[in-house]
Amino acid sequence: MSKVCDVTGKRAMFGNNVSFSINKTRRRFDVNLSKKRFYIPEEDRWITLRVSAKALKSINKKGISVVLKEAKGKGLIK
Repeated sequence: MSKVCDVTGKRAMFGNNVSFSINKTRRRFDVNLSKKRFYIPEEDRWITLRVSAKALKSINKKGISVVLKEAKGKGLIK
């Protein structure tokens, strides 16, 4: 399973490690993901999502229902 946030769609980025002698080697910037269960009161059920730290902050601020509705509008969740 790839490392992609279910809510924001964030993925791993790629770049270079640059040493003191300016040798460049490829590296990977992974997303800060965590698996979390959320309760949706409108549907009276629990869902499990892989969310990034930024998505978790958005859910805490706006609420899970609003964030899921926005993600469905962007086409990230079916």
